[in-house]
Parts: sequence; structure tokens; C-alpha cells
Amino acid sequence: MSKMESVININVSLDGNRMPEKITWSASDSTADEKREAKAMLLGFWDGGDKTALRIDLWTKDMMIDEMADFFYQTMMSMADSYNRATRQPELVEDMKRFAQEFHTRFQETQLKSNKA
Repeated sequence: MSKMESVININVSLDGNRMPEKITWSASDSTADEKREAKAMLLGFWDGGDKTALRIDLWTKDMMIDEMADFFYQTMMSMADSYNRATRQPELVEDMKRFAQEFHTRFQETQLKSNKA
């Protein structure tokens, strides 16, 4: 039986201060012909030996605060869905989703207050 492999490439262009200016990615299994651009990324690995999470969190200089809030909200919701598929613990999944929704609502409320000021 032959092994299948998928390759994901992530490229980060930095400015003179080593701040991300552009993030592009491509995947060998993707139907997209060209690299896709992103303003932010969260990448996590689980080290089973050390029982620790290893992470890379990057965002470009032009990532707006409201985009970051939406990104985190959507990420938390998808993490809850992933956790559900992995564990089948609906009570914890609902807690995670409730927190994500409260987070997003509170962000929107703070934006409204700051826009009125």
C-alpha cells in the first residue's frame, strides 16, 4: 500500500522590522491553481511527548481590529466543532460556542461605544 502525502506551504513576507506584510499559502490537495492570500493565521501542533501545544500566530499590519474579532470568533466556533467530532461531548461544545458568541457580542458592543465617543 502506498502512502499518500499532502503538502501545505506557508510563505510570510516581512518588512524591515520583521513584521508580517503578506501571508500566502497553498496546498497540494487544493483545487486552487494559485497561492491564496491571508491576513492572519493560527497554527497549532500537539507535542504528545511533552504534552504541550506549539503555536504560530501571525497577522499582517493591515489586519483590522474588527477582522481580528471575526477571525477569533469563527476560529473558536470551528474549534468547538472539531472538539465535538473528536470527543462527542456536546455540553462542553455548547459552553465553547456560548463563550465565542458572548465574546463576539461584547466586542461589537465595545465597537459601538467607541464609535459613539
